[in-house]
Amino acid sequence: MSLSVVQGFSKSLAMTVLSEIGDKTFFAAAILAMRHPRRLVLSGCLSALIVMTIFSALVGWAAPNLIPRAWTHHITTLLFLGFGLWSLWDAFHDGEAEELAEVEAKLDADLKANGGITKEKNKIDDDLKKQKQPILAQFFSPILLKAFSITFFGEWGDKSQLATIGLAADENPFGVVLGGIIGQTLCTTAAVLGGKSLAKQISEKMVALSGGVLFIVFGIQSFLSKVDS
Repeated sequence: MSLSVVQGFSKSLAMTVLSEIGDKTFFAAAILAMRHPRRLVLSGCLSALIVMTIFSALVGWAAPNLIPRAWTHHITTLLFLGFGLWSLWDAFHDGEAEELAEVEAKLDADLKANGGITKEKNKIDDDLKKQKQPILAQFFSPILLKAFSITFFGEWGDKSQLATIGLAADENPFGVVLGGIIGQTLCTTAAVLGGKSLAKQISEKMVALSGGVLFIVFGIQSFLSKVDS
């Protein structure tokens, strides 16, 4: 594995883990997994994140071919520094559990709009449906599609998506995709298996601080590095 791939991989992995823990899509996966079969929720959320990661990396890879390389390099530098300051600002402002409450409210409203089905009855119905449906049909289940759509549109335009685009424009896109997918897999699996309790044990402030410092380090490194012609 070349040095450029390793560098893109390590940056993408660290960035993804610190960006996704405590994110809206993290909480959404955790809450959905409490109400629906974990396998379907994990499949839907992870599929959306993988598609988004690949798409973002492709955009970042194509950007230097559409506009001058120096421009993409400087834009990436500004993105990293801007996201770093944004994360530090979030860390020093009261926001603990706000995203969790917001996601819970949205999902509760959606649940009530669909008839107010209780969690236990919902799980029983899901189990019965799974027994009757072939494996292929489960890939088109409403639960999987719901998890996919909530995660995909929740990530669209998010800080982590824009950072992935910037990273792929400046680093090896294959390494960025590989690191992003592994990072998303770790975070989403943790969310589905016990994300709500995990999120309560981890300080959101420390995650934001760590992410902010990491983005600023990336920005400084990008600023000091030479632009490939």
